[in-house]
Amino acid sequence: MKWDKKEIPGGLVKNLAEKFGCDLLMASVLMRRGITKADDICFFLEDDLRYLHNPFDLPGMEDAVERILAAQEEGEKVLVFGDRDVDGISGTALLTQYLETLGVDVSWRVPSGDDPYGLSAKAVDEFAADSGTLIITVDCGISNTGEVKKANELGIDVIVTDHHNPQDELPGAYAIVNPKLANSNYPFRDLAGCAVVYKLVTALRFARSSELYGQPICLLNTRPVNDSWIIEIAKLRNMSRIANLSETIVPDPAGGRSVVSIGNTRLPAFLQGQQILVWDAPLQKRILNTIFGAAVEINMLDIAPEIGKEIPSAAGKSLLRIRELSRIAKYSENETGELDVFISLFNSFIRKKEKRADDGDSADLQLACLGTIADIMPLINENRIIVRQGLKSLRDNPRAGLADLLFKLDLGGKKIGANEISWQLSPAINSAGRMGNPRKAAALLLEKDTNIRDTLAGELIVMNEERKKLGAETWTLVEPLAGESLQSFSGNLSVACSEKIPRGVTGIMANRMMNRFKVPSMAVSAGDTVVTGSLRSVRGYDLRFLLEPCAHLFVDWGGHDYAAGFSMNKINWPVFLERLKTASVNIELEEIRDEEIIVDAELPLNFLTPDIFKLIDRFEPYGEGNEPLTFMARGVRIEAISLMGKSEAKHVKLTLDAGKYKWPAVYWQAADKVKKEFDLDDRVDLCFKIGRNWYNGNETPQIIVNDLRRSGQ
Repeated sequence: MKWDKKEIPGGLVKNLAEKFGCDLLMASVLMRRGITKADDICFFLEDDLRYLHNPFDLPGMEDAVERILAAQEEGEKVLVFGDRDVDGISGTALLTQYLETLGVDVSWRVPSGDDPYGLSAKAVDEFAADSGTLIITVDCGISNTGEVKKANELGIDVIVTDHHNPQDELPGAYAIVNPKLANSNYPFRDLAGCAVVYKLVTALRFARSSELYGQPICLLNTRPVNDSWIIEIAKLRNMSRIANLSETIVPDPAGGRSVVSIGNTRLPAFLQGQQILVWDAPLQKRILNTIFGAAVEINMLDIAPEIGKEIPSAAGKSLLRIRELSRIAKYSENETGELDVFISLFNSFIRKKEKRADDGDSADLQLACLGTIADIMPLINENRIIVRQGLKSLRDNPRAGLADLLFKLDLGGKKIGANEISWQLSPAINSAGRMGNPRKAAALLLEKDTNIRDTLAGELIVMNEERKKLGAETWTLVEPLAGESLQSFSGNLSVACSEKIPRGVTGIMANRMMNRFKVPSMAVSAGDTVVTGSLRSVRGYDLRFLLEPCAHLFVDWGGHDYAAGFSMNKINWPVFLERLKTASVNIELEEIRDEEIIVDAELPLNFLTPDIFKLIDRFEPYGEGNEPLTFMARGVRIEAISLMGKSEAKHVKLTLDAGKYKWPAVYWQAADKVKKEFDLDDRVDLCFKIGRNWYNGNETPQIIVNDLRRSGQ
């Protein structure tokens, strides 16, 4: 097995450490992982919610907020329609509960049984019959062109909140909130569906609590540059920068004019009718009088005293001085100017003043975190803060429903991390949808009665066990079908289709097929009249290349680049199958690399102490796009060896002497290597991960060995 530790220039590591205030070890790991841009590093070093992107930067957000507030004002009936998986269920619960706190007449619905994916015509008809006027989709809707059109014809507005890839034709919704829209300027595209809903709720909170909602504001600052002045203005709306103006003023004393006519600048048109805020009004007025003369008066409000009360560290300081102390300034790829510092201060001031990070927001983050992990969103950018803060809230004060389920899973009172979410909590919630009854999972998150919640949590546990059994039984059918199909699809695609494959486990089966055969894979449940399929991809292949040319064959389809699904009338299945055989010839997959271990850092033995968890914890949460750290060490002595295994001793338990500290370690599937590749008292080099082993409520640091060899070999 090859160990690959990327060489990086020591000087660059030192510069990165100095710039961002981290130690050399962390800086080296960041560089080896290619995390070198300031705005990427920010999300590995910071946890504060102020680093989250502005929800109003999402396309359609203000229109969505306006429509929901109008529905609240007019007492309209609102339907929240979500997807059946963890992401959709958690988002449905989050939005429904918040609308309830606003007094909105809100109901919720998720697909059940054999209902199709996404908004259904049946749901639209039934809501119209109940005099409903607004539907808000959660984690779906971007491909429901026909259903949205039907809703519009029945006098129902639709707000689509989704994160799946848009198709060429968008639904004619009142508003579409999706970071992946072609016209989106949102700085991060990989939000979960539930996180999009969290952004919507955050925007609604701001709209209801702040006098600034919907009001344009100009922040103005002047500064000298050589023999001229620069006047910089940023126009904000809902705390989002929507326009900028930079005017360079050069006085002309030689021409007999020491002042400039403001009418010859772009300022009057840009500032007309705007509220103008400045930092240190006396200074700004003196400068403007110097430029334009005393006869020109610009009405402005000095916001510095108010900000100083909320942010004492800024009181009495110039913007130039604050820039030198600013944490946010160091995370900008471009040079941070005084106006940028002013905008940052103003945003922090408004956040503190409006107290947007309240208890409700903390509970909402638990659901946003849950959906982000369950939907395997990359744990980079703002997803890191959403998950870190959501996990913290979940550990400190789990919300009703989640607390009940955690107790049933024997996770109550334990440290919950991304791993526990992925392997225990999410599957239990997902089982409801896979077994055809996702309503129970959504009801658990919304139910106020403790006894009913206890019953629902118990039912989810039972369904999860049934799901495991069903998955194991179905795999015995799917694996040979998938293996046999490879030849028909040029070895580039595996397909398993059968009426015996339950619809609820097609996603699980496709994922197992992908892992087993290392090619894009499709599991299909064949009903009497409709077939429903799930696809998972690997080795860099974008599933849209496979599905888009066949869009006319589907009743519905959509998803992500590497995970998608469809439904089609059964009569179209043979045609689709032939198309796949032809298309599979041209599928280009990345080469499978020889098995190798990517090493993040080599640790000297004196670094092998529990203090290393400071680094490990800083890089949490781990998951998609952020694998657990892998280390390398040389010359570690094996102090003790024992074998482990219930029926057969397959694994090895070690005690490793690193000098300052002795580590318990496990080496899976390595029993046959004892005495051959390593032995007691050997000095060994090893690649490994470091984790925590919990047993009877006690935490023990532990090394998990990836590979090991005698030193010097």
